[in-house]
Amino acid sequence: MIETREPVVTEAIAVIDKALAEMLRRELVSATEVADLLLDLRSLLSANA
Repeated sequence: MIETREPVVTEAIAVIDKALAEMLRRELVSATEVADLLLDLRSLLSANA
């Protein structure tokens, strides 16, 4: 079964994957970095609405 996604969802997943890869290399992640990630995702998703 082939999944089709909205382009914004695909972009949001790419942002999440990139951030997770960067965060997994470190023991500590600041609250600011997590907030920035969440704001980036919110911006992507709300721009499409």
